[in-house]
This record gives sequence, C-alpha cells and structure tokens, in this order.
Amino acid sequence: MPLGATRFGFLGAPDPGKLELIETKNVSSSSSAIFTSIQESTYNIHFLTVNNFQPSDDSKFCAIRFYESGVEESGNVYKYATQYGRANGTFGASQASGTNFLLAGVTTGNQANEQSHSYSYFYNLGDSSKYSFQSLHSANTSNATVFTFNYGSGVLPQASTVDQIKLFATAGTFDCTASLYGIAES
Repeated sequence: MPLGATRFGFLGAPDPGKLELIETKNVSSSSSAIFTSIQESTYNIHFLTVNNFQPSDDSKFCAIRFYESGVEESGNVYKYATQYGRANGTFGASQASGTNFLLAGVTTGNQANEQSHSYSYFYNLGDSSKYSFQSLHSANTSNATVFTFNYGSGVLPQASTVDQIKLFATAGTFDCTASLYGIAES
C-alpha cells in the first residue's frame, strides 16, 4: 500500500470532512420545521442550509431554537452577534444577549423577489459537557432591490445535549428548503 493512501481516503478509509446528508425538509406555509433526528451522537459538527426562505409576513427572518434532550429551549438564554452589509453601501452590526432564538438569516420580505439564503455550522450539539455554538453566513433581497449579506455567530451558553433543531419565522408562516448535514470526523 502506498504511503499515506489511507490518509487521503483511498482503499475505503474514512473520509474526514465529508458532508453526509441527514435530512432535507421542503417547507410550505408552515410555522416551524423541526429536524428531530440530528444524529448528535455521530456528528460533532453539523451544517445547515436554508434556501429560498420567504415569510408570509413582511420584514421577518428565519430563526433557530435547539431542543435539549427532547425539550425545546425557548427561554431568553441564546446570544448572537452579526455584521451586515448592503449593496447601497451601508454596514452595521447586530447583537443580542438573552434572546429566545439564534439567527438563520437576515430580515426579508414576502414579495415575489424577496428571499433569504443561509448556511450555518453548529458545534458540540451532542456533547453534554460543552456549550453549543453556531457560525452563520446569509444573503437576501429585501424590498425586491436591496441585497444584504450577513455573517456572525451564536451560542446556547449552557452545557447540554442538543438533539433537535427547530426553524421558524419570527411571525407567521414561511416557505423554504432546508437541509441538515453531519460532517464526518474520522
């Protein structure tokens, strides 16, 4: 066997960093979508994509809550901070401490050309001895003409086992396609 063959995934060896699809949800006019089997004991890192998010109510965004051992954490315990920029040249920051959700995208509208797209990485969800962290990147159009990008991070600052992920609009219902992946470590 050539030196290092197994290190690079040859000969049937593990392929670290590989995205492995857990579940895809096609959401239509729903108040929430819950990934109930995130395989938290298999994956230490999860990757979530949210495409074509559009709320029924104008100027809303997609939010995330975690379930800890099957119980939704809806208390004001989450924290996040983001930076944003707009195509019109404005930039800024947003942060929250003691809120009841994490961000899964920036505010968007309910008109034909208004949608949000995002991806998030989640760390330590299945590790009961560590906090659960998120990193976020998103882009959207709002008012059908204003392009906005956003990046940041969030945390559930309590050690717990997260075993489900909930997506929801901050008001009303929403449409989107969301896919959850695990990232192979070994």
